[in-house]
Amino acid sequence: MLSFFRLIRLPNLIIIALTQYFMRFFIIKPMLEHFSMKVSGIYQMYKLELQMNEFDFLFLVLATIFLTAAGYIINDYFDRRIDQVNKPEKVVVGKTINRRTAMTLHWIFNLLGVVLGFYVSWKIGIYKLGFIFLIITGILWYYTTSYKKQFLVGNLVVAFLTALVPLMVILYELPLLNKFYSKIIMLYEANFYGIFMWVTAFSAFAFLTTLIREIVKDTEDFEGDSMYGGNTIPIITGITTTKFIVILLSLFTVTAIGYLYFTFLNDWLSGLYIGLSIVLPFLVFIVIILRANTQKHYSIASLLMKVIMLFGIFYSLVVNYILNNI
Repeated sequence: MLSFFRLIRLPNLIIIALTQYFMRFFIIKPMLEHFSMKVSGIYQMYKLELQMNEFDFLFLVLATIFLTAAGYIINDYFDRRIDQVNKPEKVVVGKTINRRTAMTLHWIFNLLGVVLGFYVSWKIGIYKLGFIFLIITGILWYYTTSYKKQFLVGNLVVAFLTALVPLMVILYELPLLNKFYSKIIMLYEANFYGIFMWVTAFSAFAFLTTLIREIVKDTEDFEGDSMYGGNTIPIITGITTTKFIVILLSLFTVTAIGYLYFTFLNDWLSGLYIGLSIVLPFLVFIVIILRANTQKHYSIASLLMKVIMLFGIFYSLVVNYILNNI
């Protein structure tokens, strides 16, 4: 059982579930409850509610988790030889779980994810959204067999798919909100653009931090990737240039966060949280990257970036607290 949990990356799946539930209950829900529209020159509050029922949302989360688990399995299936060089102690496929079982699990999880995705899409009245899950299945397959070995493409694919995790929540909730509150929206010429942009900001943060982490992981896996024909950024450009790219992306992310804070937030609680939980760890991360010269150093940097990503998700709790104490 432990090998199975390692194969599907159970902690990562839990983080995905938390991310989607946090977006739903700590960002979208409180913002709906504090939804305001300008009437006769003043803003009036309207307490709106989520329209997607809890069972359907659970199915959406499960669909995301199943497809992610399938992606992890197929990745380990094809990367077995590389992983035996980079991290032999973590290899599961071919050791504790045979390859045929792994491939069977991959297809079962894919099927469950796609079926649930189409079901939820049908329930909200936009069955075409279900094709997102079908496309993701194909992307994950080609990522493992082809994209992963291409310069930068693999990194961008993983970052994009990670960014979809929070974004899927609003993509499925928004059509129902527009439909149910259509009269209010038309009467006051209102929209849910602000809520959508909040979730998009979390998605953008997920994209950038994942991209940074994937490049760092490629540096950590330099030896195995180079032995088996990988064309990752560290292999093509060299370690020094890769460090420069990682630091540049990190500084860009911190700058973007600073811009968003001073432009749209400016409250002391957000400033304190962002400063201590995101900006400060980012600075530590940059120092680690500058000094890194062993696989262990890059492993520590990768772990720290994962912690930063978690702190980014937990910022939704701060937003929820602020909204509920206005």
